[in-house]
Amino acid sequence: MSSVPALATVVDQRLAEALGAARPEAAGADPLLRRSDRADFQANGMLALAKRLKSNPRELATEVVAAITTGGDGPIKDVEVSGPGFLNITVTDEAITANLAARAADDRLGVPYATDPGTTVIDYSQPNVAKEMHVGHLRSTVIGDALVRLLEHRGEKVVRRNHIGDWGTQFGMLIQYLIEHPDELDHPGGTEAGEAAISRLNHLYRASRAVFDSDAEFKERARRRVSALQTGDAQTLALWQRIVDESKLYFNAVYDRLDVLLTDEDAVGESAYNSDLPTLARELEESGVAVRSDGALCVFFDDVKGPDDRPVPLIVQKADGGFGYAATDLAAIRDRVGVLGAETLLYIVDARQALHFKMVFETARRAGWLPDGVAHHLPFGSVLGKDGKPFKTRAGETVRLMDLLDEAVERAGSVVREKAPELPEAEIAERATQVGIGAVKYADLSTSRSRDYIFDLDRMVSLNGDTSVYLQYAYARIQSILRRGREQGITRAVAHPELPLAPAERALGLHLDEFGQTLDEVARHYEPHRLTGYLYALASHYATFYENCPVLKAESPAMVENRLLLCELTARTLRQGMSLLGIETPERL
Repeated sequence: MSSVPALATVVDQRLAEALGAARPEAAGADPLLRRSDRADFQANGMLALAKRLKSNPRELATEVVAAITTGGDGPIKDVEVSGPGFLNITVTDEAITANLAARAADDRLGVPYATDPGTTVIDYSQPNVAKEMHVGHLRSTVIGDALVRLLEHRGEKVVRRNHIGDWGTQFGMLIQYLIEHPDELDHPGGTEAGEAAISRLNHLYRASRAVFDSDAEFKERARRRVSALQTGDAQTLALWQRIVDESKLYFNAVYDRLDVLLTDEDAVGESAYNSDLPTLARELEESGVAVRSDGALCVFFDDVKGPDDRPVPLIVQKADGGFGYAATDLAAIRDRVGVLGAETLLYIVDARQALHFKMVFETARRAGWLPDGVAHHLPFGSVLGKDGKPFKTRAGETVRLMDLLDEAVERAGSVVREKAPELPEAEIAERATQVGIGAVKYADLSTSRSRDYIFDLDRMVSLNGDTSVYLQYAYARIQSILRRGREQGITRAVAHPELPLAPAERALGLHLDEFGQTLDEVARHYEPHRLTGYLYALASHYATFYENCPVLKAESPAMVENRLLLCELTARTLRQGMSLLGIETPERL
């Protein structure tokens, strides 16, 4: 089925036609339509337009009203001029119900595919090999996953890139220790693959670091091992690959727990670009984009200076010949644009890296590898403790991500058990995972990406307020109504446009109509919190509808069917919206 135009789109078009009819010289002007508390919609465009036409805005608005057709088969019931020249527009109940029926008949809820889908590479998560993922990895992973799901739903080709830290000097220490202690990665760990893997890696890191810090001869051997890694020594590469594979076991356990889409195929780390770095450096130097400064290959910028007012360069190659993050990031851009054909590059990286990406993007642009407007750094704020400081354990250590998720599931289990003590333990455990993981992801995604937020599990798993549990409960409540209907033989969810709508039905119906527009805004701005805000408002509208509009005991069979349609469409919209955030919706809660 083709997409279903939102009522706002239809009304906007009618207003634009009336505006052109009233004042031909204003043809094509934007009526600036928006939802309103005073009516269904308000058009504010008459004020700016009247100023441009040197006309009285109230008189212009009155002329437009006279040119608008109301009643009949059209969606507009009434238009009135308000204040200095606003237009308050009310649509018909028939139009609302007919629109909802069309959405209900469509598998995509009437939401269109993107008109100009392209190829987008999303760089997110970015853990380091041989190290545990901590709370600092949460936002990048969750935000990136939500954007992947949303853009794919719109029909875009999305390439996931998990730019893992799998190269560098620390591997010399780890590999040299493995050579001298070949059984080290067989160190016993936990009972599950991911837990066992990180236990082995932690033991390897601690043991190798202890020797590295205390034995000068081992330190020298470790440094030579870095050179062996960089030159492709077979034994060194084999041991490096063991460490990477062990780390992937752990990463996958975290991703499985978080229910995100990342796989081994998406992990394209720094090492993937190693062979390209000498060529990249040579091209930058030969083109004059980069110059030698104290032996290092640098790119300078007029507007990037340190506290002493001296230029701060992007270092592509260090004086000792080694390459750092800047070089691999530049190589990744060349690959993503030149090989993958990306038209958009999104980097989900915390705000502290803003200057780094500004310099990397500008360098790639100067070199001709990055067209204007293709690359976007999407910075995010920090996760804070209840004290408003960076989230730490009581011992002052960074919080392990898996520990945080386990605690969320445990806390959610208590909520589920209290709410539904009759459920068997296996079902409580399943619901606890859905609720706990959903609570963590929703709290992150419901915060504007650029802001910090406080990690408070008590609030996150609450049934009240703007939480995923509130939305999950709204969905489960609808499923309960539908089950009771089936038990009573009441299953027809059919639109009856001839029926008048109660205020709560109108409010719910008009909000359901905004789903496609909301998804479009999220995709244009890369801001998942716009979707969480829409879903929270949807659940709130449904709560008001539930309190004021009996469904199975409505006044007539036709009204029952109409309200069942509203219930089903609300449930499907909640489920689809939550799915795009990577959050499950249990049938019972």
